[in-house]
Amino acid sequence: MLATSRWVRWGAPLAVVLLAAVLRLWNLGAPHALVFDETFYVKDAWSLFNNGYESTWPADANVLFEAGQTNIFTTDPSFVVHPPLGKWLIALGMNLLGPGTPWGWRLATVVVGVLAVVLIMLVARKLFQSRLLALIAGFLLAIDGHAIVMSRVALLDNFVMFFALLGVGAVLMDREWHSMRLAGRLAGLVDPGWGPTLWWRPWLIAAGLAFGLTSSVKWSGLYFLAAFGLYLVVVDALARRRNGVSFWASAAILKQAPATFLLLVPVAVVTFLVSWTGWFVTRGGYYREWSDSTGAAWTGPFAWVPHTLQSFWHYQTAAYTYHVGLATPHPYEANPLTWLFMIRPTSMYYRGSSQGEFGCQFQNCSEAITSVGNPLIWWAATAALFYLVYRLARYREWRVGFILMGMVAGYLPWLMYLNRTVFQFYTIAFEPYLLLGLTFVIGMLLGRIPDLARPVRRHSAHSQVSEYDAQPRSGALVGVAVGLGVALALTAFFFPVWTGMQTPFVFWQLHIWMPSWR
Repeated sequence: MLATSRWVRWGAPLAVVLLAAVLRLWNLGAPHALVFDETFYVKDAWSLFNNGYESTWPADANVLFEAGQTNIFTTDPSFVVHPPLGKWLIALGMNLLGPGTPWGWRLATVVVGVLAVVLIMLVARKLFQSRLLALIAGFLLAIDGHAIVMSRVALLDNFVMFFALLGVGAVLMDREWHSMRLAGRLAGLVDPGWGPTLWWRPWLIAAGLAFGLTSSVKWSGLYFLAAFGLYLVVVDALARRRNGVSFWASAAILKQAPATFLLLVPVAVVTFLVSWTGWFVTRGGYYREWSDSTGAAWTGPFAWVPHTLQSFWHYQTAAYTYHVGLATPHPYEANPLTWLFMIRPTSMYYRGSSQGEFGCQFQNCSEAITSVGNPLIWWAATAALFYLVYRLARYREWRVGFILMGMVAGYLPWLMYLNRTVFQFYTIAFEPYLLLGLTFVIGMLLGRIPDLARPVRRHSAHSQVSEYDAQPRSGALVGVAVGLGVALALTAFFFPVWTGMQTPFVFWQLHIWMPSWR
């Protein structure tokens, strides 16, 4: 019995990770083409690896690159608006497996995609104190189509998702660390006043590093840093109030918040700057010598700032201006208001063919990579999200607040840019929190959420004992199992249009559940 229990404890999570790996690695080299924004990031990654900065490519470079002519980049700098870390990671895979193979282009994103399944299980295990719910959260991420597609293309957003989740997990660890040590410092004090300032919080340093890595992939990582920085101040305030600190709000804002800032933000800033090492140590990067041009250098009180930093600041402001002003029409742009409902998923790749073309054995064939999520998982998670908003307003449960803070960081800022050219695939950054929200609701149905488990009255001849459910409710467990089984069946059904498999045209049409999915 003990051996069986150990197998289930370790074997079930390993099976989920193996499933995630198979779904992401199978036929990863197809198509042998730069799909969607791979045309930017793969080539930028390779020139970055070779020159130390992103440089330009000749006209029609894609065809030559896909044919194996990968060293045709120039030394002229290219204006890129995303920090370099994600491209360094893509370049690492290209260096390991070769720049001329799609396996090299996509190795880093697929590894991160599989590791994200491991990470969400660890976060869910800590958050819900339940191996079953951790397994469910990992299973949902493993089989969701959006997560699968984003793990199989060499874009930057999978790295944003992973590093942000790493930071969120560190904040979760700090929550318990902080609570226990604050209570210990306040124990026995007759008049705690404002309470102590806690300086040794290693999980905050880890969170700062992770959010710095997130921001080093895309600037949107700053939203996670800001949102969870505020979250930490609120958590500290509530912990002080629970421990009887009279001026708990003032203490949290004026005393602990500065220490929290110094533990969290500087390491994130340093991490961001280090990611630009290639730009700093070479001379050819875009705007690298801007401040050396006539009349460009700063004057007045900031004239002492080194020219390299002046040029770097100018580059960052130019990139910011580009980001906020981007409004170029695109056939697959999606308004952020529609993201939760999956109205306009991004078509990463499509090739139609007739019988005899490209090996087509039917009258007409399709090959598609569309980042549509598993419909049951995605729409159920969206419904769960709205329920959690209601639940937080009514019950003030910390787990619900923690999950929703991930949505605040990953989704809410995009509502400020409704007129920008943005895409549905950006949602991978906050998908883990959608799935954790769905897992929370499933946990409620199963009676496995701590502090919410339904008490069970057990009667004996001598007393009445109140306990909490130790096992999932059988009826709810069957319902959840059926739902997960249907979700798995939908994954099998949609898998060909997530992975570029050649199918009959009519098969592709069966997956167009909305006209906007074309």
